[in-house]
Amino acid sequence: MSTPLAIWLGVIGSIAAVGFGWRWASRRRSLPCPVWLRWLVELDNPFTATNRAATIVAALRIAPGMLVIDVGCGPGRVTLPIARAIRPDGEVVAIDVQRGMLDRARERARLEGITNIRFVECAVGRDELDVTDADRAVLVTVLGEIPDREAALRAIFAALKPGGILSITETLFDPHYQRRAEVERLARVVGFTEQAYFGNRLAYTLNLVRPEGVGA
Repeated sequence: MSTPLAIWLGVIGSIAAVGFGWRWASRRRSLPCPVWLRWLVELDNPFTATNRAATIVAALRIAPGMLVIDVGCGPGRVTLPIARAIRPDGEVVAIDVQRGMLDRARERARLEGITNIRFVECAVGRDELDVTDADRAVLVTVLGEIPDREAALRAIFAALKPGGILSITETLFDPHYQRRAEVERLARVVGFTEQAYFGNRLAYTLNLVRPEGVGA
């Protein structure tokens, strides 16, 4: 076996071991991606197109001037391309429970000269979400990290304007993976209706809409 191949196999094996260990531990308590692993979640998954930032942003159908909430933004993998797409007058509210993740996203935005992002440290579903009349919201492989998922979805529902869209992306490679049926069940309880579905069992994006004329 060649040395480069052995190195790559070692790297892949290490990532797989971390992933399986993380998945096992996450079944017992909420474990958001640790800050020291932020480099890993900054990368697009090479095995599925559905979870790539460009694909997620395209499915949102966003436009300049929109207000978008990125819940569990992490180091900004999806936040930054959304911010670029809604310039010059749009704003992204980037939310995370870990200050280290927000610091990394803030630094990346600074380096790229992106100034239309508001960074907020809070736990959606537990802390008050000080946003109203948002056009879009995204949850990218983060719903399963939230202890009270229903409360979080209710907070996002209230933050969206009627007709606003929540985009939830899940991938089987994530230790907090949420099955489509479970996400749909929670969405119905909160009051969302399904608008569109993209992907497959390995990775999918589910777009949900807050219906017109439905109160928070």
